[in-house]
Amino acid sequence: MVGNDRRVHNRTAMSAKVRVTHEELGEFVFSTRDISDGGVFVVVDTEPFEPSIGDQVQVQVQGLPVPAPVLDMVVVRKTNDGFGLQFADQ
Repeated sequence: MVGNDRRVHNRTAMSAKVRVTHEELGEFVFSTRDISDGGVFVVVDTEPFEPSIGDQVQVQVQGLPVPAPVLDMVVVRKTNDGFGLQFADQ
């Protein structure tokens, strides 16, 4: 690990549309920037999406030929351009 990078899993660049549902903030569609065995980073451009670290969300990949599973995730990181989400069972 380098500097403050606490990542455990290698990231793979991946752009996909995902629906993110937050119990209080509602439902949004974002693009992913990368994915790993531990989670995903979603890019938030202009949407008013401001969850707190530790909040739980449900995430579902969009645009597949069959409905993708809905996954429980936790907000673990916030940056200027989006949020890092970790799979809840990690």
